Amino acid sequence: MSGIVVHLPQGSGGAVDGEPGGDAVTLRLGPGEVARFGRGSSTTPVELCLADEAISRLAGEIRVTDDHWQLTNHSSTQSYLVENPEGAGEYLRVSPRRAGAPIPFEFARVVLPTRRGTTVSFQVYAPDHVYLDPPGTGGSWASRTVTAYSLDETATYFLVLVALCEPWLRDQSPVAVPTTPQVVERLRGHATGGRLTARAVSSHIDYLADEKLRIGVPAGASAAPEAAGGAATGATDRRNGKRDAVVGIALRFGIVREEHLSLLPPRAESGARGR
Repeated sequence: MSGIVVHLPQGSGGAVDGEPGGDAVTLRLGPGEVARFGRGSSTTPVELCLADEAISRLAGEIRVTDDHWQLTNHSSTQSYLVENPEGAGEYLRVSPRRAGAPIPFEFARVVLPTRRGTTVSFQVYAPDHVYLDPPGTGGSWASRTVTAYSLDETATYFLVLVALCEPWLRDQSPVAVPTTPQVVERLRGHATGGRLTARAVSSHIDYLADEKLRIGVPAGASAAPEAAGGAATGATDRRNGKRDAVVGIALRFGIVREEHLSLLPPRAESGARGR
């Protein structure tokens, strides 16, 4: 198992004096590692700081096991919700003082209540779901083979991957992988992908590169800058290098194919040609 990614979007860490605050935080946890969340204090340090006064100093913790992650609720009064944003409204309720509740979702949103009529939430990208060979392939249990790249074709990260690969699949001889703003625009109008922000798309690309396809992008990877006429920074180079590598793996190994283009919303341009 490659571990999990915990992401607290910028401004999602609660409100201070009525104003949303807090920088974005991304944590990578391996098996056996723990991340705590809550308001925190000098004597109660937390990895995810949630500022709302209705949230305990130590509200809970995330623990990674070999094949899933667990959520512990330290509150004595408040239940927490764990939602499946990729599903049809599925969620789990983690009751007060519940320890080590196993979470089955590959992508989850942990939601904590506040007194402001809103909620505080953060996202968890879970371990790969591993699949065995189809039944009847023969051999003993120990000799069975697991899937090299385990991707859920109904997940939003797969939709982002299809949008990145679309120009090649439509045989448009592209000169560059679509940028993050171009992916956001391409998915506009989609039932779920249409709500994605540039930051969310970037998180999905990071998840694909680091966790799903396990691509190591060299620190010096270079690519065309995001904006025409601008010099690419090191961070932009790495971002573009990740997108290039993700698309390369997805196309070479047939992870994304022409039939997956039906997942995307209809294209606005009338002159675009398909294969």
